[in-house]
Amino acid sequence: MRLHHLSLTNFRNYARLELTLPDGPVLLHGANAQGKTSLLEAIYYLATARSPWITSDRQLLNWAAEGGILPYSRVAAEIGNRQSALTRVDITLSQESAEEGGRLRKDIRVNGVKRRVVELLGTLNVVMFLPQDLSLIEGAPSDRRRYLNITLCQTNPRYAEALTTLDKALTQRNALLRRIGERRATLKELPFWDDKLVTAGSVLIAGRQRLLRELETLAQGIHRDLTGGKETLVLQYLPSFAPVARADGQLSFDVPGLDLHRQLKPSEIEPQFRDALQKLQRDEIGRGITLIGPQRDELRFSVNGHDLGLYGSRGQARTAVLALKLAEMRWMQATTGEWPLLLLDEFIAELDAERRAYLLDQIDGATQSILTTTEPDIFTRPFIDKAAVWKVHAGQITTT
Repeated sequence: MRLHHLSLTNFRNYARLELTLPDGPVLLHGANAQGKTSLLEAIYYLATARSPWITSDRQLLNWAAEGGILPYSRVAAEIGNRQSALTRVDITLSQESAEEGGRLRKDIRVNGVKRRVVELLGTLNVVMFLPQDLSLIEGAPSDRRRYLNITLCQTNPRYAEALTTLDKALTQRNALLRRIGERRATLKELPFWDDKLVTAGSVLIAGRQRLLRELETLAQGIHRDLTGGKETLVLQYLPSFAPVARADGQLSFDVPGLDLHRQLKPSEIEPQFRDALQKLQRDEIGRGITLIGPQRDELRFSVNGHDLGLYGSRGQARTAVLALKLAEMRWMQATTGEWPLLLLDEFIAELDAERRAYLLDQIDGATQSILTTTEPDIFTRPFIDKAAVWKVHAGQITTT
């Protein structure tokens, strides 16, 4: 997968940018708040139609554009992949009225044809390395669910559709539960939303189980390399209810959470999910909220039997995250047949010299990678010699 050209208009601190990107690594260096991270954010936005940092698209508008009559921002690119030698993606954010703070409209077009977000996903696949990725170990369960969703949505259209359906079904079902509790609705209305939740949720649980099994296999080998074979990394998938799988007539009760190595199909999860909902119906009506489902799943990381989020050192957590992200990179290449675009935002600076060298060696085979830094001197001479080294200053990029 290859990003040939990037065009930004009124995006963050870029009033206007036209950039042709080469193969291989690109090293962006410069002081803080000059636009390095904004460039990575724009590329990530092209791939996912969302920012990795903020939830409001309005914050993406260049401050000068906010003073216009109808503020707008535009991100466009030319992308090459197996399906097409050149695909043009164009995402425009525009304010619908002249009123201050008016509603923004997001318009997504692929080769000039209007698309939904789920139809954009997979056009450009990215893997992003951030210092904040430690939240995968130390942060809230929602951080880990978000990671699973973003990774799977880029490669699995069925998963992306199911996630959209689940979000809508949860909103409607929770509202209905509250109305039933207030005696403004009847139980007869509940099966419709139960079916939506069960069908979509079972696809998500099966997808997460498969992803984590494949990621664990890849991450364990990388983690052994990084720890000199002294530590074993294990991923534990803990759904909000535990569907069981049969293998040789035995139920998988011996593994904490959902056994990653006894793959369940959505059709096997659905009846168990529906039964669990029925058992909780009284409690859900009393509380006015759906108590089980993928929106409450958890993922835990353990090393040598100890939960990293509870007992691991910061160094161990950083090593586990590095192994996971490198595994994600390899998994995406194996799944799609193409290397994803790698985005590393000040990630190298967080590593010691040994892990830094290991990471740079691992990403060497990727088609494209973009790394940002305030300290270009921390990179080795062999890496500098093969990279395009660009300077970023005040929203301008010097490529020579």
